[in-house]
Amino acid sequence: MTQSPEFEPQIVAFCCLHCAYAAADLAGGSRCGYPSSIKIVAVPCTGRVDSVHLVKTLEDGADGVMVAGCLPGRCHFQTGNLHAKQRVDHVRELLEEIGLEPERVRMVNVSAGMGVQFAENAKDMSETIAALGPNPLRVPKSQASTTDAALEGTN
Repeated sequence: MTQSPEFEPQIVAFCCLHCAYAAADLAGGSRCGYPSSIKIVAVPCTGRVDSVHLVKTLEDGADGVMVAGCLPGRCHFQTGNLHAKQRVDHVRELLEEIGLEPERVRMVNVSAGMGVQFAENAKDMSETIAALGPNPLRVPKSQASTTDAALEGTN
């Protein structure tokens, strides 16, 4: 799939507050730099991120979703990151079944001191999504405003 030169992937990263969010903060503070198009959502634990959240994020127009949690065996809530990994794998299977690229959803594991690795994961995710192109579920802004206007007229 070819994309326009101005395409910048919009990626939502659900980051556990204890490790991944701290790693993202460390990456920023250390000026490791990762794409500004990655929007971070802090969650108490990745185990709280449900499959519905991942699918809804894509449905709402994100080009990719990254779930970033604690290292395996190091979850502050025991097994939350393991549950998140199962959900990510399940959503990837669903995406493949409906003809979307499973690479649009990814799980990564980092500790609070792994800012460089977080930045590398974020850059890799952005490059992967850039190669895939825009999310086919995304409604173009011009079309969305036309649809919104039409819906307002029905009320």
